Amino acid sequence: MERENQFIGQSGAFLDAVERASRAAPMQRPVLVIGERGTGKELIAERLHRLSSRWDEPLVTMNCAALPETLIEAELFGHEAGAFTGATGARAGRFEEADKGTLFLDELGTLSMAAQERLLRAVEYGEVTRIGSSRPVRVDVRIVAATNDDLPALAKSGEFRADLLDRLSFEVITLPPLRVREGDVGVLAEYFGRRMGSELGWEAWPGFASHVSEQLDKYGWPGNVRELRNVVERAVYRWDNWGEPIAHVQFDPFDSPWKPFAPEHRRPIPAPAPQETEQGASAPAAPQLDTIDDLRGAVDAHERAIVEHALGKHRWNQRQTAKALGLSYDQLRHCIKKHGLAENSD
Repeated sequence: MERENQFIGQSGAFLDAVERASRAAPMQRPVLVIGERGTGKELIAERLHRLSSRWDEPLVTMNCAALPETLIEAELFGHEAGAFTGATGARAGRFEEADKGTLFLDELGTLSMAAQERLLRAVEYGEVTRIGSSRPVRVDVRIVAATNDDLPALAKSGEFRADLLDRLSFEVITLPPLRVREGDVGVLAEYFGRRMGSELGWEAWPGFASHVSEQLDKYGWPGNVRELRNVVERAVYRWDNWGEPIAHVQFDPFDSPWKPFAPEHRRPIPAPAPQETEQGASAPAAPQLDTIDDLRGAVDAHERAIVEHALGKHRWNQRQTAKALGLSYDQLRHCIKKHGLAENSD
């Protein structure tokens, strides 16, 4: 597994998780790494391997969700020639490949019950048996497993073996999502942005406009660090002038006015028709906002977002922005003043 083993961040929650991985690395015990997608579970697995006494032995990775259930056991434990249709020759499994080293099992929660049973034996007795063979093979492998599932809940419901969970949970490292890593969004954005600028041959790093930095900081980042990297690198590569701060960022790369409509059979079921009043007229849908002030606030926030987005897209050229929005220059100037969008944001 070749990765850029870069741990960028300064928040306490993040540093605590990295420190726990560093302390667990020398131990010859299994480790579970828990976290949402994009939080860096593979980087933690690599750290656990590189800081252990096995650092110069193989680090073998297997994504348990990437293979059909019928092939997972053969991939993990190997097979003999003729063990099943298509097995034209003998093949060592991932356990044998990782002998003396570390085996990283990603998406552990997707393993079938049969594979879990065989994995339990491998962990408990240090031996595996290839499919189609009756002779066990001794292996010395350290297991590091990762998942974004709630394994204790799966064990309680019978979807995951509780005894296997007990064997694998000597240490459990739970990685914090990016939304709770205070201050790390800006640090990571600068790092990814500078690296992308260097890749593009920029002579200097202009940074981000203040409104873009605010947008990055307020976004929820469901894809965590991986999503942040994509968003930042996309914004940098689309920006033509490295002499000016980056003033536009697009979070959803699929967002487009020309986005194709979903096929008829995939469209959501429409909401029920509004009920008729006693007078026979259709009653309007119930408002989502409780007061007029709530409505005005929502309208103002939406207007601000539209204007701010258009200004960033047109690099704060106010005449081009006004034309794009169908406003006069004076109307746009009024909106900028109304919403406090300072001109020095560019």
